Amino acid sequence: MTTNLDANAAFRILDANTNRSLEGLRVVEDFARFALNDQHLATQYKELRHKLVSVLAQVPQLALTAARHTPGDVGTQISAPDEYTRDNTFSVAIASQKRTEQAFRCIEEYAKTVVPDVSPSLEQLRYRAYTLGKALVTTFSSRSCLRDKHLYVLIDGGSSLTDFEPLARQLTDARADLIQLRDKRLCDRELAARGRVLRDITRGSNTLFIMNDRPDIAAIVGADGVHVGQDELSVADARAVLGPNRLVGVSTHSIEQARQAVLDGADYIGCGPTFPSRTKEFDEFPGLALLQAVAEEISLPAFAIGGITLENVQQVLDIGIQQIAVSNCVTSATDPCAAISQLKRACESAAVMISAKP
Repeated sequence: MTTNLDANAAFRILDANTNRSLEGLRVVEDFARFALNDQHLATQYKELRHKLVSVLAQVPQLALTAARHTPGDVGTQISAPDEYTRDNTFSVAIASQKRTEQAFRCIEEYAKTVVPDVSPSLEQLRYRAYTLGKALVTTFSSRSCLRDKHLYVLIDGGSSLTDFEPLARQLTDARADLIQLRDKRLCDRELAARGRVLRDITRGSNTLFIMNDRPDIAAIVGADGVHVGQDELSVADARAVLGPNRLVGVSTHSIEQARQAVLDGADYIGCGPTFPSRTKEFDEFPGLALLQAVAEEISLPAFAIGGITLENVQQVLDIGIQQIAVSNCVTSATDPCAAISQLKRACESAAVMISAKP
């Protein structure tokens, strides 16, 4: 049975952790908004903050205020050695993220003693905070990892290993930033054999090797990551096969899919198709409108894909997307190395111009 003294202690804990969680959420929201320039994540944190306020409105507010006693709080005299130092803005955001998660748990547990009906809703908000924390860390780390990766080239396995190897070596020597092996025709053994060759060629180079659709083969051949579509394995399933230290990319064809990929923890997204392509057929083309929406909302690395060539790439870059995925305009070019050089130069120039904006 809860006594008045015990209830007062519970409300005091709830009051302190309510303030702690709301303050923490605002700190992380501002990092997403001003440091990452990520409208999607900033909006998600803002919505979580408002939902928390709405749920906590069910707690008697007068009881919270009456229980507050800052002068008598022994915790104000306790400090940790590193409490007043932070290495950078990201460390500020992560510290607040962790503090928020801890505060959510305190609120959830102590609410059970005085307002038990609120605890289930608080539990769901805590899980939401975990999801956003993962998306925040993944977005930040992926931006660091892929910041200078502008050109992504998709290739098939060719008619034979003898046909495949020279092209893979040529693209790597030309410093394609990523090469994706995508081939629906080959059997598993043939696909793995092509993957091993591509791994040997790209190992130690500037080029990352991504396997399409098959995290199992990506793991077997030691690829740098895997790319999955909307109908393939989920990000979580791909990571279960590959482990936490490989890249997982996701194809997206709408802004809703792009937003979900961020929350699912994808390291990057492919956005398209932008223009008609000879590589893959689609019934609809979200086109430049999708790229515009992604550029405005999402800071996770996003590669525009679908029919991009030297002739139309500037339309993509003018929107604010500086990362592109191509196939035929490089692999079928008279001089693939020259095509790669021209495309990379255009992307890098656009990136410099955008970074120079205030």
